[in-house]
Formats: sequence, C-alpha cells, structure tokens
Amino acid sequence: MYKHILLAVDFSKNTDFLVERTAEMALQNNATLSLVHILDNIPMPDTSYGTIISLDDETDNALLEQEKAKLNQLGATLNVPENQRWLIWGSPKEEICALAKQEKVDLIMVGSHGRHGLALLFGSTANGVLHHAPCDVLAVRLKSA
Repeated sequence: MYKHILLAVDFSKNTDFLVERTAEMALQNNATLSLVHILDNIPMPDTSYGTIISLDDETDNALLEQEKAKLNQLGATLNVPENQRWLIWGSPKEEICALAKQEKVDLIMVGSHGRHGLALLFGSTANGVLHHAPCDVLAVRLKSA
C-alpha cells in the first residue's frame, strides 16, 4: 500500500482525469496526498530565497499569481493541506524527483500525453520522472484534446 502520493500537475486540458485517478488511488490506500506544480514556462526573477514559491505571499507577476491560484484551488478541492502543496521553478523531471525524495513519497502520479519519437525524447516529463524517481511512478494516459 502507498502511504504518500505526490500528484504532479501541469494544468493542461486533461488534468481533471489525472486528478480523479489520483484521488481514487489516495482514497483506496488511505494515503497522504501532496501536490506539486513546476513552473518551467514563466521566467524566474532573481531571487535569493531559492526556487520554491510561497503560496501565501503576493507578487506583482500576474502569471505567477494565476498558477498559485490554480494550485491552491486544486489543493482545496482535494483537501490537501497548504503545507503539502508546492509551486517550484525549474526542470519538472528534476524538481518532482527531488521533492519526492525530500518528502519521502512512495508514489508519484503524472499525466502522460502519449508522445512518441523526438517529442518523447525532448519533452516528456512523465518519461523523465519515470527514469529518475526515487519511488514508484504511475503515468496516467491523458486523452487527446
């Protein structure tokens, strides 16, 4: 049985399907659920405090505030405590795996868009996490938009 599940979300069109599957898995295993969203498409400001973004502090970056709001809304919907929600700047593969190790996660759940060929080699977060994670990984096939 899994005790701590980390849901890595990118808020793509089919995130709801991944969220449903993860909620079911957490319920079936009576597991702690944590959330992470990696910011790899918003420029990172010069900060002295690192790559983990506070979900409480307000910024003047509208895109960042939108991402924080989405993560907080999802966390509230899934009853994930605020201290189990992370918004991190960086490489999705690296940050998801590092967080899983830090938080002693035993299952990472990610969405897979079913890319093939060069798209898989250069852009698959699910594939990167699968090959570098310190724990089990469940890649949920997301349906095409």
